[in-house]
Amino acid sequence: MEFVYDLAVVTHLLGMAAVVGGYVAARPVVSELMVWGARAQLITGLILAGLASGLDSLGKEPDTTKLAVKLVIAIAVAGFAEVGRADAKRGKKVDWMTDAAGGLAIVNVLVAVLWN
Repeated sequence: MEFVYDLAVVTHLLGMAAVVGGYVAARPVVSELMVWGARAQLITGLILAGLASGLDSLGKEPDTTKLAVKLVIAIAVAGFAEVGRADAKRGKKVDWMTDAAGGLAIVNVLVAVLWN
């Protein structure tokens, strides 16, 4: 089961790279890469939280408050990315949604690393 957990961590990190990298590369529009990265982050984050909480063999003791904060931020990132991409496809200018999605993704990384 540890292999499945590690695979989910890798996918989670790739999702983060897609959101932040897409933000830096495609600014001022929300790229498809950002949308898929945000989706991957949300899904793999839930999988990681479930595995860490449910399997004693992994030896993880997740901080539920931290996970709740990260979940709220991840939902906001995915929402801004989805709406920003849909608006961009219709030709609307959505610079602030790109900045919101990318900025919140970076905030989520900071929460993950700095919250002890």
